[in-house]
Amino acid sequence: MDMMSGDLEKAGHSFKSGSSYWVDNGIAVFSTSPQVEDDEEALKWAALQRLPTFRRLKKGLLTTPEGHANEVDVKRLGLQERKGLVERLVGVAEEGQESFLLRLKSRIDRVGISFPTIEVRFEHLNISAEAYVGSRALPTVLNYCVNLVEGFLNCIHILPTKKKHLSILKDVSGIINPSRMTLLLGPPSSGKTTLLLALAGKLGQDLKSSGSVTYNGHDMHEFVPQRRAAYISQHDVHIGELTVKETLAFSARCQGVGPRYEMIAELTRREKEANIKPDPDVDVYMKAISTEGQKETLVTDYILKILGLDTCADTLVGDELLRGISGGQKKRVTTGEMLVGPARALFMDEISTGLDSSTTYQIVNSVKNYVHILNGTAVISLLQPAPETYELFDDIILLSDGQIVYQGPREQVLDFFESMGFQCPERKGVADFLQEVTSRKDQEQYWKNRDEPYRFITVQEFFEAFQSFPVGGKIREELAAPLDKTKSHPAALTTKKYGVRKMELLKACFSRELLLMKRNSFVYIFKIIQLAIMALITMTVFLWTEMHRDSVADGGIYAGALFFSFVTVMFNGMSELSMTVAKLPVFYKQRDLLFFPAWAYALPTSILKIPVTFLEVSVWVFITYYVIGFDPSVERLFRQYLLFLLINQMASALNRFLAGVGRSLTVSNTFGSFALLMIFSLSGFVLSRGMK
Repeated sequence: MDMMSGDLEKAGHSFKSGSSYWVDNGIAVFSTSPQVEDDEEALKWAALQRLPTFRRLKKGLLTTPEGHANEVDVKRLGLQERKGLVERLVGVAEEGQESFLLRLKSRIDRVGISFPTIEVRFEHLNISAEAYVGSRALPTVLNYCVNLVEGFLNCIHILPTKKKHLSILKDVSGIINPSRMTLLLGPPSSGKTTLLLALAGKLGQDLKSSGSVTYNGHDMHEFVPQRRAAYISQHDVHIGELTVKETLAFSARCQGVGPRYEMIAELTRREKEANIKPDPDVDVYMKAISTEGQKETLVTDYILKILGLDTCADTLVGDELLRGISGGQKKRVTTGEMLVGPARALFMDEISTGLDSSTTYQIVNSVKNYVHILNGTAVISLLQPAPETYELFDDIILLSDGQIVYQGPREQVLDFFESMGFQCPERKGVADFLQEVTSRKDQEQYWKNRDEPYRFITVQEFFEAFQSFPVGGKIREELAAPLDKTKSHPAALTTKKYGVRKMELLKACFSRELLLMKRNSFVYIFKIIQLAIMALITMTVFLWTEMHRDSVADGGIYAGALFFSFVTVMFNGMSELSMTVAKLPVFYKQRDLLFFPAWAYALPTSILKIPVTFLEVSVWVFITYYVIGFDPSVERLFRQYLLFLLINQMASALNRFLAGVGRSLTVSNTFGSFALLMIFSLSGFVLSRGMK
């Protein structure tokens, strides 16, 4: 399982013991490498090899543009050094990625280390939901109240539910093999997204499911699927004020390095014993991506390069009101956000939406290189893949009406449908044919037996026929033989909930929140200017006045001034409501992906607002206190300062709470207005009991 950076030296020692964490893959280990380096580089490498394991894994030889090899700290690589290294390793993204991954795999295979692999099996998976249909499904106030009462009566078994049972997936079974690209096809509403969510362990609690999903024979409750499986949504949800690079860097920092450190530690140990000198650039890259606690990682620059995002790396992502990158680039950011992590299984849902065929091909080809060379697992859902993109896949899963019509090698899918009497026309894309052949309105055009009368073949008939097809029979045989858990690589799965230590997650959230405050500095500056203007206006009301603090009439004026100050300071915290609502979709997305716990996100927001509160309250109190004519005692001044400080913090926290409860700006503003009315009513000033 994953080990933290504080245990590095201990890990390096443990790898020298009897049983290794990383198993041999049967290749002849410890072969010698050719000695082609110059004497100076050889001396530097020899000095590096003499370092203890803990220090050796942090050092590397980086080639300068002039061709000299200098010793560098892989955790402190500069921007130009990282860019130069990625350029040398990858070059042109479409061509260089494959050769780079082959170099990386060659280094690992040379010492007999095997990559962790994940085989995903799902058996007799049934997923359904209950929902209101017709007019009861409309989000009206009346329906909401009726549904609320009816739901309560259903819970105590007084009234039967009027919800309709909707079946999404019906008895689906199959195997997702590692080192093979799987394409998930199916018409809209066929259950593709639900299947991907089930495989990634992200099904919502409102769905009812039965059956099993296993990774290497382990049930979902035996490990944390989010740490090794990445679900890439079709919805692009990002913080608009962050740049592309900052978005990916935060994701990489939260997800951690997984088992990369253990692998590089064992790798360098074996190379040292065999006197093998690796490629310096590959060595620096592998050590850099295996080091935790970096704000900007080399893996971020690598993903930016292969996704074609390096040209807009420093551009804001943007949103509806903030100009940023294009829709296609946002889709690539959504993909890259999960690729920067250590996940071994990728479940990608409609990643081609908004992309041209060339960009889609580039992304799928990058994933294919990773899957084929580094033994990854990938299931990609595409709606209408181009023929050249379709050819990149090894296996096909065809869903229709919640049932699997076909699952198996891409080369045999047309044979199955020909056995059913349907043929794909020569000029027709195979992917389009597969999605139309089960449709009632499109199926007839593909009927090949013109001499026989056509009849509509239902999805259930396709499903039953596939069970007797050789490919379907082979899958049934494989599912019948249980997978041996003991053969699973120890690093393939983990029981750790988060990718790094919680303190490191807290630091990452602090860093991001501080950056967002800088980007939204206009809001805080405007609030301070607003307070200053209101304080000056208030000050002019009391200029050249002489009031007596022991007078009942003047006491009412003092009380009114205090209440107005209270209202002004409290209303200054209302901006937190809209700012929190805007960030909620990103928070829920990243929390569900186990980027961080909820408290690690909320704590920095509260703490970093305290200095702003001190400044805001200082502007108001120090301008108005003596001019209004309050008690000149310094003690009373700071009492009022402390009181308004707590009021401002209360208002900010209350608005953040209401935003989290309401989740939308409309509902949150409604709750906020009600809360303010309650505060005013119970303040004892607006409504006060008369004295007898």
